[in-house]
Amino acid sequence: MKKVFLGFCFLLSTYAFSANLHYSLIKKESGKEGSTLLIVGGIHGDEPGGYFAPMLLARHYKIESGNLWIVPNLNFDSIVKNSRGINGDMNRKFAKIETKDKDFDIVTEIKKLILTPKVDLTLNLHDGQGFYREHQIDKNFNPKAWGQATIIDQQQIPNAKYGNLGEIAKKVNQETNVELIEDVHEFNVKNTNTKAQDKAMQQSLTYFSITNNKPAFAIETSKNITNLSQKVFYQLKTIEKFMNVMNIKYSRSFELTEENIKKLLQDDGMLEIPPTKITMDLATLKTYIKFFPMSKDKLVYSSNNPLVAVIKDKDEYKIMNGNTLVSTLKPDFIEFEHSLNDVSLIIDGKKTTAKIGSLINAKSSFQIDPINGYRINIIGFSKQGVVSEGGIKVEPKDFIKSYAIDKDETTYMVHYYKDKKFCGMVNIKFEDEKKNKK
Repeated sequence: MKKVFLGFCFLLSTYAFSANLHYSLIKKESGKEGSTLLIVGGIHGDEPGGYFAPMLLARHYKIESGNLWIVPNLNFDSIVKNSRGINGDMNRKFAKIETKDKDFDIVTEIKKLILTPKVDLTLNLHDGQGFYREHQIDKNFNPKAWGQATIIDQQQIPNAKYGNLGEIAKKVNQETNVELIEDVHEFNVKNTNTKAQDKAMQQSLTYFSITNNKPAFAIETSKNITNLSQKVFYQLKTIEKFMNVMNIKYSRSFELTEENIKKLLQDDGMLEIPPTKITMDLATLKTYIKFFPMSKDKLVYSSNNPLVAVIKDKDEYKIMNGNTLVSTLKPDFIEFEHSLNDVSLIIDGKKTTAKIGSLINAKSSFQIDPINGYRINIIGFSKQGVVSEGGIKVEPKDFIKSYAIDKDETTYMVHYYKDKKFCGMVNIKFEDEKKNKK
């Protein structure tokens, strides 16, 4: 299913026990008149600069005039497998595609989106080999290279808004090339002269767009740049220059530097699995979690990061952020029961209440209040002869650290059951334990 969301709300996804992921469409609209820029990322799943950049656009940019539409993960199945295209090259299917092709629905839908009257210009984001230069220098710097280039299919589209493709690309590159991380990272305009010279590019997304009188460019950062943060920095910098050309006003929650990009990329976002009523911080999540309660019927999850996917792999679930494995869940399949909403507990000697699904901070101890008719299971703690672990004061030293769900081994799950049905959980985080580790 196609997912559309605005701003920073969570992305709700329901998948059967396979990938078959569909792209997200994030519409950031100002409510004011102005041009609309469509960003398409992830058409090639092994080009992470092309999809982590629009992910940051979706999460950290606000549009104040005009509109920004973002598809960060067009070829999502290929992204999570770090493959150029598990069903072949999706960017060679825009002139003709068979209905039996597994990419048919996605290609057909994105073509309709590009041709939406409101869309004025489309950017297709890539990572390309080498560093494009007009003249041959060596094997990395030459006319056949694609990296660090703004790609146009022809010099102009007569009578089209933003149809002066060559002039726009040149202006954008001149501004992007100010304050490069390294001088060799400069961008240049590559005109493929697609109609006359490049049969392969005649099948591409950008050529489909311009043949329908809709301006389109490709942004190619270099695969020879090994730091993802640098590639994303250049992608965002270039996108911002296109927004300036289109008079799309924007603001962002950070200063655009490579160092800040590196920090933002370390934030994998939040993941919520509604039946468990729990939200997890993926940046701190342990790489392997056992005894995670799940329903056998279907997997429902949500995230504020459109590159997050949870995929069944044999008898486990892989949490992916784009092409990166974040964590693996070993499920405890169980029937759910939703009668419990709030619970009471004692944190560091003080009585408090919390909603099911909460993350609760403790300094030195906690004690879960018993609930008549419910069984309490503190994962990673055990006491001989005890069936329900309510009413027991628990300290960090009482836990088997391997059962913690975070990398610092300070956060533990508390499960609630009614008969044999799972009712939800809370997570307890020992703050002082992290300080002691430092």
